[in-house]
Amino acid sequence: MSFAELGLAHTLLAAISDQGYTEPTEIQAKAIPVILSGCDVTACAQTGTGKTAGFALPILQRLIPGANTSASPAKHPVRALILTPTRELAAQVYESFILYGKNLPLRCTVVYGGVNIGPQQQILKDGVEILVATPGRLLDLVEQKNIHLGQVETLVLDEADRMLDMGFLPDIRKILSLLPSSRQSLLFSATFNDEITKLSNTLLNHPQRIEIAPRSATADLIEQSAWLVSSENKQNLLIALISKLNLQQVLIFAKTRQGANRLEGRLNRAQLPTQIIHGDKTQQARMEALELFKKGQSRILVATDIAARGLDIQELPCVINYELPSSAEDYVHRIGRTGRAGASGLAISLVAPEEAKLLDEIEKLIKRKIDKHNPDEILNATMFETEKNLPRTVKRSEPKQDIKNPYLGKNYPAYMACSDFQTDLEIPWLLQAQHSKVPEMKRTISTSVSTFRTPTKANNEIAALLRKPVKPYQTEQSNSSELIPG
Repeated sequence: MSFAELGLAHTLLAAISDQGYTEPTEIQAKAIPVILSGCDVTACAQTGTGKTAGFALPILQRLIPGANTSASPAKHPVRALILTPTRELAAQVYESFILYGKNLPLRCTVVYGGVNIGPQQQILKDGVEILVATPGRLLDLVEQKNIHLGQVETLVLDEADRMLDMGFLPDIRKILSLLPSSRQSLLFSATFNDEITKLSNTLLNHPQRIEIAPRSATADLIEQSAWLVSSENKQNLLIALISKLNLQQVLIFAKTRQGANRLEGRLNRAQLPTQIIHGDKTQQARMEALELFKKGQSRILVATDIAARGLDIQELPCVINYELPSSAEDYVHRIGRTGRAGASGLAISLVAPEEAKLLDEIEKLIKRKIDKHNPDEILNATMFETEKNLPRTVKRSEPKQDIKNPYLGKNYPAYMACSDFQTDLEIPWLLQAQHSKVPEMKRTISTSVSTFRTPTKANNEIAALLRKPVKPYQTEQSNSSELIPG
């Protein structure tokens, strides 16, 4: 089936063609004709299937008869209202309307909190037919009499389940009371649950239900894996995975804002360019971080679940769950940032022992087992490749006494804890020290000696030694290198 067979106007077909699309996705093919007929709709499709275009295109089509080029604000009342739970999703929905409606004399804008309300007020004063908004900012504008919603013909609740999770139901009810009763209402979401069904039955008029995939579905082309690792060693494994897998663009989810801040700092110190978005960041900072990541100017984006819904990053190759979400359904949303529109993707989860129950719940929801991996597979390989690639001018001493890695439960040569290894990888048992003879390997001790948690004599001796920078020293008595205080 082609877009032309859906009965869309030539102006819309031209805009679709400019974006490189030739055939509608399943949700678009099913939703567009129903919306064009004027029926209310509840639609569910897994993330990345094109559901935004599934409502944007028919809305634009239905608005064409009233489109005009008049300068009078009265000729441009709000006729379509799209509500989203987050600023990021609102901005992306707005971009979709701009792209598909570029050949039409229709005005569109987006309003959300976290930015100056003044410019938004001025745009609304001039009149717009299509308004994308977050509930809180919309009500602020209504209370200040900057907007009138009495001529809305179509309402869209996008990511409705997320809006319920975020406590927006009272705001939604207030907004609905301001709209004409004779309107078309569309509810779009990546998941359906009992609360969404109840909301749909209450607010919509005999809606037609369109469901493309069950709420537990994850894209088949997403390769999912779980690495079983202690919480203390997650950062080390994360850096090793990024290096070993040569990940050039990766979205990393942290559970809390504080944890995201710590992780962003740690990755930047490891020379991995990282941006961050979460609720404590200003909207401008969040938009700039997202734009840098999309353009490839930043290799890594660390985010809390505020970014889990609606973000459309073309060909994002990898998503990493640094911490598992509390809700199994949020896992589906998170990894849905990759493997979009038929592309393949990689989803990696770092799972601490205390998160084992969360992993079980995720596997039950998605009805599949996730491949499990031991961190030794990456950490050991990274360590020995580093040793193999050392410059020949650096000689290694034979280990006099082994030291036990308290996290992996294995013994490694003592010198491996005293790092003139040529690497940015920081792990508790591979400390980075100054190396005076090889400039490119100069390091400072950046991991506390307190990370040695086994009270062995070898640990104590090495810990005492590494309280100062160390360097290799060639003894006169032998050809071996000794590590001595610098």
